[in-house]
This record gives sequence, structure tokens and C-alpha cells, in this order.
Amino acid sequence: MKYRQVHLDFHTSPAIDEVGADFDPQNFREALIAGHVDSITLFSKCHHGYAFHPSEANVQHPGLRGFNLLGEQLKVCRELGVNAPIYISAGFDEKLVIERPEWLNKPTPNHAPDFVNDARYHLFCYNTPYIDVLAAQVEEVMRMFNPTGVFLDISDVRICYCSYCVKSMKKLGLDPKNHADVRRHGEMVYAEYCRRMEEAVRKYNPDTNIFHNAGDIKRGRRDLALRNTHFELESLPTGGWGYDHFPMSAAYTRTLGMDYLGMTGKFHTTWGEFGGFKHPNALRYEAALSLAFGAKCSIGDQLHPRGKMNLSTYRLIGSAYSYVEKVEGYYKDAKPVTDIAILSGVTGSNADSDVGANRMLLEGKYLFDIIDGEAEFGNYKLIILPDSVLPDETLAEKLRAYLAAGGKLLASGESCTRDGDFLFDFGAKFEGMSAYSPTYLRPCSDKGFVNGITEYVMYGPAYNITATTGTVLAELAEPYFNRTPEHFCSHQHAPDKPGTSRPGATVTQNTAYIAWKVFADYATKGELHAKELVLHILKSLLPDQERTVTANLPDRGVVTLYRQGERDVLTALFAYTSVRGKGTEIIEDVVPLYNVCFELKRDKAPARIYTAPEGEELAFEYSGGRVKFTLPKLEISQIIIIE
Repeated sequence: MKYRQVHLDFHTSPAIDEVGADFDPQNFREALIAGHVDSITLFSKCHHGYAFHPSEANVQHPGLRGFNLLGEQLKVCRELGVNAPIYISAGFDEKLVIERPEWLNKPTPNHAPDFVNDARYHLFCYNTPYIDVLAAQVEEVMRMFNPTGVFLDISDVRICYCSYCVKSMKKLGLDPKNHADVRRHGEMVYAEYCRRMEEAVRKYNPDTNIFHNAGDIKRGRRDLALRNTHFELESLPTGGWGYDHFPMSAAYTRTLGMDYLGMTGKFHTTWGEFGGFKHPNALRYEAALSLAFGAKCSIGDQLHPRGKMNLSTYRLIGSAYSYVEKVEGYYKDAKPVTDIAILSGVTGSNADSDVGANRMLLEGKYLFDIIDGEAEFGNYKLIILPDSVLPDETLAEKLRAYLAAGGKLLASGESCTRDGDFLFDFGAKFEGMSAYSPTYLRPCSDKGFVNGITEYVMYGPAYNITATTGTVLAELAEPYFNRTPEHFCSHQHAPDKPGTSRPGATVTQNTAYIAWKVFADYATKGELHAKELVLHILKSLLPDQERTVTANLPDRGVVTLYRQGERDVLTALFAYTSVRGKGTEIIEDVVPLYNVCFELKRDKAPARIYTAPEGEELAFEYSGGRVKFTLPKLEISQIIIIE
């Protein structure tokens, strides 16, 4: 895959006429050049269901009046040497909805589609004859255009109770009234869909890339993820994902050993927005963030129905991609360097516990991956099991072997428990969930707590433990009572009751336990003291001198490290984000940082340290296996090469 991709959305209503009437090869060429674009995803079929080229397997968009828009776009791409994967909407085909409502996905037994009031698309079920229609469309695209890649959108495992699925479940001996059976059947349908699509593509080209877009890569489901030849990580910060979503997605995806890109957008909000623009500084940061986490880049755009490329958009894209073009070589074939793994306990995408752990480690400047149970645990100095990771015996044995080999574990909440006991020695005895909510955290030391030793409210579930051999780092205090109609205090909850303290966090030589669902708490509430507790415990298990990198960046700063051959590639990023409107994170102004200090753990002194692509030498000191240097100024992002 190439580094500077555009995803050119073109979902165009049949109610719009003169589609493609303003397409001009020179305008298309100028836009790609201005944007420094080396790959662009173009549309064969949009969500409305129409083709943008002559078609026997589909219906050409009526507004095109026979014009082969896709074919003309591809001519320009070939001339410029620009890759052009082709997009096909796999889950939506709105023109078929009224004609074939029995082919629609039925997510509940009593679901009925609303064709009168809802201005939205309707999902199709892959277990119906629709799959034959879709396969024919994919084959036609391969036969006509032989693209470098096929992007199949709205492709995921679905719960479905349509007549075809109910009949199929009964034939297979599955119970349509059992949700687990319905889910299992949905996965079987998805597997067959993937097989059919791959068959349609491979019939014409064994090397064409295939990606099934479901909006995110589900952690812990390698069987689903590996149906793709690569990954496109959809993550538009201003569209509700936020700026810490992409690092979380990439931190898992890069452990799967396949190529991937980060997909943001030029929009102020999200997909489908005509006339929306973000500040160039935001797009520059987002592109640099993709590179910093080992990804190629993709920027979403929406083409006007008349087919003319907006040159303001491509100047905006070019402001980011001109930078990427200069530095992409520093990331080619580089491998991530990490100290910590977050072991995800969900077979999904965005559990609050994972979100909170990801956010804390980003803010603490730790190098980390997010892993599933199939990962190689020995690659990490420390594994975090956030809040609700309940290992089966296979995973428990793998974790025991990891501990025996010198690894370290940090667990919280109900993680690492079974039948009312801990699975591993955390220096404490597990006694079940606390009867109180909220409870209070009282640190045993003021070290790491900016507000010192006092009672801090913890909103999430708490668990009772008794210390055995572990050192108690924090206590759990109970309130006078839970808030009920019979007894309540003030506007929110009762204060802590003196004399109710018990251990709240313990640490041993290679394990630590926190008696709250502290990571989910941080994801939903963002309490400073929750992060302070975790970072304090991390320092006990992984002292700064054992960390590969430390940096004095503020909380919104990000640090990553990659190994490229014999040299290290460190990337530092910082952008000030503010929330405008209702939940839209914005980057506008560049806020420079001065004299940013770094320490790296290295077996030997480096020959030189310099910034890239500028090539400015940085003075450094090497002592005791650590190299220290200072970056005079950081604006948005900076690559530092250690040779």
C-alpha cells in the first residue's frame, strides 16, 4: 500500500441529475497533484446502489446519462501512476430496497423497515439472493477494471431473523430463540460472504487487495480480521471518534502483522459533509499521528455529484501530504518498540476499560500495544488486564508461564478472578464486590498525587480485598450509606465514613492489583486521581530507568518509537484540542513546546541524534545505559533519528 491515499466518497442520490457533467480530466489531475495523492479509492457502486460506469451486473446511475465516470477517473490515475482501489457498497443498495424488502437484514424478530419516515439506508442480509447480485457486481468490476484493490463497505457479522436466516438456522440445528446461536449463524453467514467475495476477486487477479470495512477492527477476533489483506482504520477525530481512538485501534492492529492505514477525513464533522473543512494544522497532526503509529495515511473526501474536484480541499490535503511525502521513508519497514501490553478482555472494539487504559498510557508517555490472548506475551515487560479480563484456563496457563519467566501483571476490578478467588498472587485475598457505590480512594503516600493524601471519590464498581503478602499502596474507604430514598446526603452521594478503610491497591515484586474498575472509570469520568493511582503503581512495577523512553511532554503529548534497521525513529507529537459545539474535538492553533527532554534506554551510546527531515543535530549525553537529549522546539510533530 502507498502512504498518501484519499477515500473519495460518492454516495449520490438518483434524484440528482447531470451527475459527472463537470468532470474534467485536467481538474482531476490538478487535484491529485495539489494533494500529493498517490492512491485514491474510487466508486463503482455507492450506498444508493447505482454504478458509475456502464454495467450489466448493476444499474448505471440515471444522472450519468451513459457517461463512464469511473473509467475516465481511472485513465487519469494510470497516467499519474496513482493507485486506484475500487469501492463497492456491500451492505447497502437502496434502489433494491422497495423491490426486494425480503432480502433486508432483520436485526430483531419483530423488526419492520420504515420506508416512509426514515431518510436513511437499509441493510441487506448476505444470506439471501442479494449475495449473488453483489458477487456479480464484484466480478464485473474485476473484469472491466482489474483494480489494485477492492473496498467492500458496510461488511460485518450481523444478527438477523429474516426468513432466509431462520430457515437456515433450523436446517443447521440452531435455535433462532437462542441469541448465541443467532450470533453463531451470523458469523457463518459472514464467513460465506467473505468466501464469495474473495472467489469473485481471485477469479481475475490473485494479487488484488480486499478490505471489508466494518468501521473498526474487532479485538480478539483474528478469524474475522484476517479475512482482509490489509486494514483501513476508520477514525475521524471530529466525527465522534476523538483523538485517542486511532492510537488505540493501531496499537492492536499492528500486532496482527499486516499492512494498515489510518483513515481520517478533511471534514469538519464526518462522512457526507459537503462544504466542511478542518484547519490544515489538524490534518497535518492527524497524518503525522498515523505515521507515528506505523500506519499509512488515508483522508476522506466527498466528490460533488457533478464530478468536479474541489481544489480548496486538495490544497488542504496537500498541506498534510506534502509533509508525509518528505518523511514517509523514515517509517518504511520500521517495527514498533513497546514496553507494555494492554490485554483486551472483549471481542469487540471500544470497551470503556480499554479506552481508559489506552488514554492513561498515552498521557503517561508509555510505549504500548493492545493485544489479544494469541499474542506473544514475552515481548512485553508488563501486561495490564483492565477491569474485566476473565481468563479461561488456557489463557491463565499462558499468563502463569509469563509470570514465571519474569513478566509482570497489573490487574484491576474483577480481572484475573474465578470462583471468588484470584488466579494469581497479587499479595491479597479477593472477597468480592463492595456493597457501596461510590467509594473512596485514599493513597498511602502523596507521591504522584498532586492533591496529596486525602479521600478521592471513585464512581465505578469497587471490590473488597484483604492484604496478605502485598504492600498496600492505597486504601478503599466506604461512604456512610448508598444513596436511596430512605437516606441520602447532599446533591450526589454521602461522604467517606471514618474507620471504614480497607486495602484498595496492593503490589508485589511482579504483580499489582487495583480494587476498582479504574480504567472504565477514567474513560467515563476522567478523574485525575484515577490516572495518578495507575501511574504510581506502574512506576512501582516498571521504574523509569527500565522504561525504553521517558519524556516531559504534557498530557496531550504523544511519543512513539520504531526500529528501522540499525536506527531508532522516535516521533513526538503535541496539539491542543478543544471541544466546540457538542463533543467535536478541534485542532486549530499551533502551540509550540520548548526544550522537550527525552531519555532512551540503549545498550550503547548512539553515533548521532538528529531531527528529520531537517537534519539538525541534537547534543546528547550517554550514561548508565541511558541517553539524554533535548528537543529545542516541538510544533505539531517531530521525528528524531537515533543512530
